[in-house]
Amino acid sequence: MKDKTAPDTTAEAAAEDSLLDRTKDALADARDAVSEAVTTALDAAKKHPATTAAVAAGAAAAVAGAAYGISKLREKESAE
Repeated sequence: MKDKTAPDTTAEAAAEDSLLDRTKDALADARDAVSEAVTTALDAAKKHPATTAAVAAGAAAAVAGAAYGISKLREKESAE
């Protein structure tokens, strides 16, 4: 019977450790990339506030238009 308190030194355990290390590295790289992207976006927003406001207004209009369209489709479906 295998001693469960002894460390597992099989190839499977080594592969799991390797996968865990690669996953941790990938997550750290992703965290750094997202942090850099957010910083860049905030800097751009601070340098160009009018453009930022225009983009935000456009996005809000697009969402509002989609919501309006969906409500009209639902009204049409319920009328049928």
